[in-house]
Amino acid sequence: MNKETNSFVGAGVLSAVAASLCCITPVLAFISGASGVASTFSWMEPARPYLICITFLVLGFAWYQKLKPRTAEVIKCDCEENDKEPIMQTKTFLGSVTVFAALMLSFPHYAHIFYPTNNNKEVIIVNAANIQTVTFDVKGMTCSGCASHVENHVNKLPGIVKVVAIYEEGTAKVEFDQSKVSLAEIETAINGTGYTITKTK
Repeated sequence: MNKETNSFVGAGVLSAVAASLCCITPVLAFISGASGVASTFSWMEPARPYLICITFLVLGFAWYQKLKPRTAEVIKCDCEENDKEPIMQTKTFLGSVTVFAALMLSFPHYAHIFYPTNNNKEVIIVNAANIQTVTFDVKGMTCSGCASHVENHVNKLPGIVKVVAIYEEGTAKVEFDQSKVSLAEIETAINGTGYTITKTK
């Protein structure tokens, strides 16, 4: 690979990371404890298909440049200089970059594994009449990682029986004991993730 091809490899990595920023950020926010920044890059979600296409195109071109037969003239000129290729110009490096890009592009599909499952926590219900179920319309969730982030944050509150966030629908359904936690506290917890409640029903 020459310098031009290396530039394409770098562009491929950047576009792959950019395509997944909207889902990587919630995980980083969860790990660092900075929940409020989880939705920082949710605005990039509409551009994701285009960034994926760019990644495939530039890495595909890099592989084409690497695998295409070299002309006799190029071989004659470069044979002495390329007895030993620099690591960044090898197929191994390009392969590693391609695998990394694939992991980044597929990140939204496995982002939820970074969050603990605590929907099964034990909640002692003293009076069943206190149990209430509310559905929130939540703006900003773009992948399963976003939904898991909301679920995890709400589950930290006392009296939460069950919470299910569905990013495709933009909803979070919460079952809770209103004698232990208020609706306002749940709303604050969801908004505290960086996503925004637009409607409560």
